[in-house]
Amino acid sequence: MGGDVQKFVSHARTEISKVIVGQEDVINQMLAVLVCGGHALLEGVPGIAKTLAVKALAHICGLEFQRVQCTPDLMPADILGANVFNMATSTFTLRRGPVFTGLLLVDEVNRVPPRTQSALLESMEERQVTLDGASYPLSPFFTVFATQNPVEFEGTYPLPEAQLDRFLFKIRVPYPQAEKEVEILERYQQGFNPHRIDAQGLAPIEPGLLAAARREVTELKVEPGIFRYIVAVAQRTRDWAALSLGGSPRATVALMLAAKTLAAMEGRDFLIPDDVKAAAPPVLRHRLLVKPEADLEGISSDQVIAEVLAAVEVPK
Repeated sequence: MGGDVQKFVSHARTEISKVIVGQEDVINQMLAVLVCGGHALLEGVPGIAKTLAVKALAHICGLEFQRVQCTPDLMPADILGANVFNMATSTFTLRRGPVFTGLLLVDEVNRVPPRTQSALLESMEERQVTLDGASYPLSPFFTVFATQNPVEFEGTYPLPEAQLDRFLFKIRVPYPQAEKEVEILERYQQGFNPHRIDAQGLAPIEPGLLAAARREVTELKVEPGIFRYIVAVAQRTRDWAALSLGGSPRATVALMLAAKTLAAMEGRDFLIPDDVKAAAPPVLRHRLLVKPEADLEGISSDQVIAEVLAAVEVPK
């Protein structure tokens, strides 16, 4: 292995730490999503630097950044763009929406109506936009980081299971620890301004490094025993007593791709069961549907994932 994944991840972690205090697990998962070529759903309360993290990541990777603040009246054209008639030339011109970017932050995705959600998720899946019968390709690095607030449910349109399945990871963003929050205050006292990302001295990665890291992940070896282990984990979720919906075959593929990325981040060119175990929570937690009666007992999807992993025999 050329070590491109480790090189990319090490550089990105170092630079992001200049603007983000703590949140190492969150940053690692965001980097894994970017290397894997997927999209992520970030769940956390407002004000814990989700926007800043995505903006810093875009800056480091040399990718264009756009942000959409979702509201109940947001239309598909507000995200995708539209063909606008030019009176002077009597022709239609494409007005590109914010989806034509590298990294797109979609704030409070569950506040937009289903029609707009569908338009966004179609562009995520196809990496292209279709307007008036014509298709327009998006950047090969097009990545969506969508946020949803776990507390405020009023005026929201929960994402259906089929649409949640389009996200590679669901990343839980916790509150910072007390000592980290003290460090945040100290940085602000010293003049840190989150709105001046250009002034933070973030060094960009080498051109082509992200593409090379993605190629490296595809070359990782997977033994037949690991294939069977991944499938066994997914199948156990389908007949688990506390669940009414288990992981789909798309979830199985996502689990393998994510595990390969985590293995590459550790500097290995082969998969081990621990990679699958590490990838399982962010890959599966939004794809599993806990039965209402189990939910009332306080059983969460993360708890079920831990129980499933404990129940499935690990290959030797």
